[in-house]
Amino acid sequence: MIGYKFDTIEAAEKAVSDCDKYYGIPVAPDDVTQHWVEYVEASYNHPVFWYMAFDESLLPILGEPTEFEVIQPTPPKDATN
Repeated sequence: MIGYKFDTIEAAEKAVSDCDKYYGIPVAPDDVTQHWVEYVEASYNHPVFWYMAFDESLLPILGEPTEFEVIQPTPPKDATN
């Protein structure tokens, strides 16, 4: 994964807030778009961390992304096999 990795949920929330401020989101409290970007919890990684996938629009706020591994859950075996 290429993106932005955060060791705490507070750091991830601050990054969301920084992006929202940069792009002026939301314009009004009832706007459909409430955040410019969202973070995801990498709950299968140990230690757990939070991350955002890279997007060009994040460069001015968060800088250069890094590469890291996100462990995904193993899909369940198909019961029809």
